Amino acid sequence: MGHVSKTSLPAPDHATRLREALLAAAFTADGLLDLLGAPAYAALARSETVPALRATRGDAPLDTLVRLFLLQRPVPAGRAAAVLPLPECLADGWLTESDGEVRASVDVRPYGGPDGQDWFIVSDLGCAVGGAGGIGSHEEGVVLGIGGASTTLAGITVRRPVATALDIGTGSGIQALHASQHATRVTATDLNPRALGFTRLTLALSGAAPADLREGSLYEPVAGETYDLIVSNPPFVISPGARLTYRDGGMAGDDLCRTLVQQTGERLNEGGYAHFLANWQHREDEEWQDRLRSWVPHDCDAWIVQREVQDVTQYAELWLRDSGDHRTEPAEYAARYDAWLDEFEASGTKGVGFGWITLRKSAAADAGDASIVIEEWPHAVEQPLGPAIEAHFARQDYLRKQDDAALLTGHFTLAAEVMQEQVGLPGAEDPEHVVLRQNRGMRRATKVDAVGAGFAGVCDGSLPAGRILDAIAQLMNEDPVLLRDRTPQAIRLLVEEGFLEPVPPAGRTAG
Repeated sequence: MGHVSKTSLPAPDHATRLREALLAAAFTADGLLDLLGAPAYAALARSETVPALRATRGDAPLDTLVRLFLLQRPVPAGRAAAVLPLPECLADGWLTESDGEVRASVDVRPYGGPDGQDWFIVSDLGCAVGGAGGIGSHEEGVVLGIGGASTTLAGITVRRPVATALDIGTGSGIQALHASQHATRVTATDLNPRALGFTRLTLALSGAAPADLREGSLYEPVAGETYDLIVSNPPFVISPGARLTYRDGGMAGDDLCRTLVQQTGERLNEGGYAHFLANWQHREDEEWQDRLRSWVPHDCDAWIVQREVQDVTQYAELWLRDSGDHRTEPAEYAARYDAWLDEFEASGTKGVGFGWITLRKSAAADAGDASIVIEEWPHAVEQPLGPAIEAHFARQDYLRKQDDAALLTGHFTLAAEVMQEQVGLPGAEDPEHVVLRQNRGMRRATKVDAVGAGFAGVCDGSLPAGRILDAIAQLMNEDPVLLRDRTPQAIRLLVEEGFLEPVPPAGRTAG
């Protein structure tokens, strides 16, 4: 099933009736897991369809829908009519009929929303990422379904009620669908008009409000407008040329991602957030952190997390496989591989980083006191991270207002689910060092000394930091003045990384 179909798109006229039929047959994320079982469900994500075909040999309504829309196999018209409003599905173009059998004209994939919603992502046949068709041999202009990048971006987005949200490069519409749950007005843009059509179908079939759909590149379709939330999973792949709209930005190197980030400040309202997935070059003549710092608009705080780095050969091979080039003639594959390496050699690129970029429009940043955190964190995290990202910026606001003296008058509590580990040789009287480890959010770990461990352990919001340090100094026979002088930096780090949470005056306990 490597074939990609680019038929004309269905009409959403009877999407409500189709949605009701899908739900009545339990064609949902939970329903699929129950029917297929975990192994067959996981196999679908690896583009392996045989287990799912075996699991749907019956003639129950859900078997019929899985074969039609997920496995994209023909089904007898009579079976389809028993499950779906067949005349409307044929008239609107969701299905086509031939020789007594019907086929799906688009991929319809159940997707569970963050609050248990039953949603459906609509995309081109054979283009659901990890779906029956897998990735490969895609034609120009096709629209992909949901993939790992889509769910990552949805998970890192700050979800709070906003008036306006913008989804740039909407694709099949998953980010616009998420935004529709907490934004009064959603605008979705894409260079590919088919993508806007699929977004319309995704929203309609998911029972969500329509979005304001606009064709064009980056911020061009929304010139002069500002938003409370901006999200984008852009075509960030750094490639020689722009063969595939869904992944290749058509600009040299990482210029598309840089342009998107640099132009965001003037599009955000005060306090608004922007979230992007991006690739960036690791070049021989600069540090990658400096490269990314130069992208950040002057009026925004930023938190940039590099999740992965690949050398240029790994990166080229990944995206040559993505487009199916590894299945071409060996000489043709070698020529395309060579073209990727030529591109990287010409630009001095030795590797490519992938990660998340979050910006927040900030008056403090505009006044020259920006908080820009750029870090590498390849370890496991707990999604959704939106709440942790919002808390990160709140802590940055707190810390930039506190000098060391103010920090010592502050009250703190230990964050939830922080554990202490002692590391050292078996039988040793004292550990070599102590590690504090988070089990939530970013799941960070940090080394602390005995003072830091003791301080964190007694932080319950009742005493100011300075009083706690005085008590620790007495227990450890240390000079309290020296301890107060050298500890604020450690407290600041524990707050910045989310191990300690400041307690506002109204929330402090007596003591």
